Amino acid sequence: MRYDLPMLVIALIASNVCPAVALPNLRTSSLSSLVDQLWPQRLKTFEKRSNINTNPNGSTFLWLPQDEYSGKTFFDRWDFFSHPDPTNGQVNYVNASDAWAKGLVSIEDDGTVIMKADQTTFLDKGVFRDSVRISSQAEYTTGLFILDLNQAPWGCAVWPAFWTVNENWPWNGEVDIIEGVHDNQHNQVAWHTAPGCNLDPVANYTGTISSSGGSNHTDCNALINDNSGCGITEWSRASYGPFFDSQGGGVFAMKWDENSIAIWSFYRAAIPQDIVDGSPNPSLWGLPSAVLESSQCEIGKFFVNHTIVFDITLCGDWAGNSYATSGCPGTCEDRPTDPNNFVNATWSINSLKVYRKQPLSGRIVSSSAQHVQVQRELVYGSLAVLLCGIALLI
Repeated sequence: MRYDLPMLVIALIASNVCPAVALPNLRTSSLSSLVDQLWPQRLKTFEKRSNINTNPNGSTFLWLPQDEYSGKTFFDRWDFFSHPDPTNGQVNYVNASDAWAKGLVSIEDDGTVIMKADQTTFLDKGVFRDSVRISSQAEYTTGLFILDLNQAPWGCAVWPAFWTVNENWPWNGEVDIIEGVHDNQHNQVAWHTAPGCNLDPVANYTGTISSSGGSNHTDCNALINDNSGCGITEWSRASYGPFFDSQGGGVFAMKWDENSIAIWSFYRAAIPQDIVDGSPNPSLWGLPSAVLESSQCEIGKFFVNHTIVFDITLCGDWAGNSYATSGCPGTCEDRPTDPNNFVNATWSINSLKVYRKQPLSGRIVSSSAQHVQVQRELVYGSLAVLLCGIALLI
């Protein structure tokens, strides 16, 4: 008789609650699968919360897809630069038709995009080597730029760059996302601007402020210090050169908004899952390698309407002037004569994706509060499933 009341309660639950929750077959379903079937949308909503980004003022936003450059259509929205190299490199930048005809650009069967300097022609001393420089037809003011690549160019006399710039230089700014020379092992991020923009030396980043002659490069003014700009050298050996390539390449990301311009690099095995999934959240990536904060540089004033640029030059203002101390053989003037010196002067790209910042309206529950709320719902829901199961099975 002492079990009559609990049995009555269970029976009431079975008759009033269980039909409402539309239980699946309780004899063949596990408790976890029942919960998944009963609350799939709730769990899906919770999972998506990790994609929400937060501004310093507490407002929330998402990074949504804007443009993607990849596969067979990669080159459709780029212009080929075919003028003398503004950085005085020993290269002959070719137009699109010549680049394709000479094999300096190609797309492999798996969609991998290749851009390279000429690697087959022997030249007389003083003759410039064919190479490639391309600029996006689209212009961007802010965005999240994610480049996935297998290989970046390197080698003695080689000076590659992946960067953004406006033709009204330096007044509308320049950001060097990937840049280096010779066999360097560390990527060097830099910003070049009109007077009035400075790098905050105490901002949170993992790199080291670039320096020369005992002075740190914190003034981004391109009109002084031989256009050194302000720069940060990445600490990771996997950010440039042969070691980067040996790791299978990786991802470089630039977050450019009204708050800062920040750069991250990840070797292949360390790429965040949210990047792989196409729903990036830089707030989950840890400290950037380099960052230019708005506290000492008005981002919206100094960086406007940038195109994206890839190039490979040889010698020139940086690689040429630093050649004697690089440990490379011979002279930079002699180096371009032999194509075998440039077997690694290649960009191998999987994709370049650009995301735009989309503000969110309305109240967003914090991740911790959301987690507690979902846990509570799951506990209550699981209890209901358990009681309904008992009621229907006895």
